[in-house]
Amino acid sequence: MSGFHEILLVAVILLAILFVPRMMPRKIENKPKQAPLVLSRNKRLSITASFLYPIAVAGFLQPWRNNLIPFLYIGLGPVILGWLLFWIISGRKR
Repeated sequence: MSGFHEILLVAVILLAILFVPRMMPRKIENKPKQAPLVLSRNKRLSITASFLYPIAVAGFLQPWRNNLIPFLYIGLGPVILGWLLFWIISGRKR
């Protein structure tokens, strides 16, 4: 008889999984709509410069020819430092 009880228990669990969520009341949440992301002219210019400056420095220093460390300091360093300062300053304003 224990095999029959196990099958019956599995059937009850399956039915509970299927029907209990349907019996529970549904909660409707009204989430506020987020405003679309609008970038100012200065931010667009900063993002563009962040891409173009390292490319220009890479063309001049040619980091693929054993000049990787100067490229990291001169090419990527100012871009990373600039965005970190922007992040800190914008955090203080809020």
